[in-house]
Parts: sequence; C-alpha cells; structure tokens
Amino acid sequence: MAEHVYNLYEAKTALSKLVDRAAKGEEIIIAKAGRGLAKLVPLRGGKKRRKPGGSKGRIFIADDFDAPLPEEIQSAFEGRGE
Repeated sequence: MAEHVYNLYEAKTALSKLVDRAAKGEEIIIAKAGRGLAKLVPLRGGKKRRKPGGSKGRIFIADDFDAPLPEEIQSAFEGRGE
C-alpha cells in the first residue's frame, strides 16, 4: 500500500477526506515539520459478535456464590477489624 504524507495543518483541514481514504485501504502519514508523527490506517476486521453460551461447560459457579460472607471476612471489608 502506498503511503501519503500530509503535514499537520493539511491533515486537520482535510481529516474527513483522509479518514475516508484510509477506510478504503490507504495509509496516511501525518507529519509535523517534515517529520512523520502518526499513521492513519484502515481499521482491520471488526468485532466478532459474541454467541451466548460460548463458555458452556468450561465455567463453574458454585451454588453458594452469592451467599453472605462469613462475619470475619465481612467485617474486614467494612473496616471493623477484630
């Protein structure tokens, strides 16, 4: 892919167009005083949609998971040390 270099001022004034070009596959270098500082590149892929139940059989939650804590642990969390 060809890289195109734009100075910071040009990039600010044409950001929308540069983003559109990057989305189509171009790589845009943004420079300040002739020195490249950042690269605007297309976003690859996307988030895969999660499928409910994907961890079924791999995770175990105890029956007492949300049961009250023992008093000595609860008091430590609340700063009521013994």
